Amino acid sequence: MVSENLEQVKANIEAACKRVGRDPKDVRLVAVSKTKPISLIEEAIKAGQDTFGENKVQEMCDKMEVLPDNIKWHMIGHLQRNKVKYIAGKVELIHSVDSIRLAKQISDEAQKQSIEIPVLLEVNVAREESKFGFFTEETEDACREISKMPGIRVKGLMTSAPFVENAEDNRKYFKKLYELAVDIQSKNIDNISMRELSMGMTGDYVVAVEEGATIVRVGTGIFGSR
Repeated sequence: MVSENLEQVKANIEAACKRVGRDPKDVRLVAVSKTKPISLIEEAIKAGQDTFGENKVQEMCDKMEVLPDNIKWHMIGHLQRNKVKYIAGKVELIHSVDSIRLAKQISDEAQKQSIEIPVLLEVNVAREESKFGFFTEETEDACREISKMPGIRVKGLMTSAPFVENAEDNRKYFKKLYELAVDIQSKNIDNISMRELSMGMTGDYVVAVEEGATIVRVGTGIFGSR
């Protein structure tokens, strides 16, 4: 089931890219493996998937210990400052930097380990009370402040759009994140890149790709419902 689902998701991404004249190679699929057993993740690995996203630090660290070393891990959930030390240097990308204080913690940890930690800033585009992240109008200032911190590298933006029945309802949020990224990129802030846009999940990743996502985070669409 997992390998068939993966094929389908990749085909959907490819079709979405074709519709808007993008190269499918520019879109990366993160398989969201939170709460999923090792056996299902191994099926996905067997089917060629090499990048997985987790929400909880402890669960990610446990899985890292038993799964192959060449797997790339992305932290996609809310990250507490006291947990940064456990994943610094072990994850390819942290998607969920949602405060200046968290960025500072990541910078401190990067300096301790003499490494650079790539991150995305989480933007609460829809201004949902239940979600973390900077509001769109705060994001440029956050970039400017974080750009001065050693060891942390902003590679782009991330958003979690509202849970909706109809994916089209989220198109406006994806569009807004894309426009924000273009605007910040045009300011040429030192140490800040807007190359990556992590947006779109199982219910709306096709629309997100049409609106410029470079990373989509798909869980249920690959592994089935919990």
